[in-house]
Amino acid sequence: MTNKQHSAPFEKMMIVRTVVLLIAWLNQYLVMKGKSPIQFKDEDVELAVTFGFAFLASIWAWWKNNDVRYKARRNTQHLRNNGLK
Repeated sequence: MTNKQHSAPFEKMMIVRTVVLLIAWLNQYLVMKGKSPIQFKDEDVELAVTFGFAFLASIWAWWKNNDVRYKARRNTQHLRNNGLK
C-alpha cells in the first residue's frame, strides 16, 4: 500500500491561524476563571480586549478555506498542480 497523505500537506498559514485561535480561546478561558495572562488595570478593558482578541482570531482562523481533512487537502493540491488555484 502506498501512503498518499503526504502529497497534500497542510498549508502553513492554516496552521498559524489555528494556533492563534487556540491561544485566543485559552486566554479567554483563563480570564473567565479569574487568571489574567495579559495584565490590564481596568477589568472592563481586559474583558473587552480578550473578547476582541478571541473573536478576531476566530474569524481569521476560519475565514480562509481551511483544508483540514485529507480529501480536501488532496483536492486543493490537485487544483494547484493543474494551475486552477
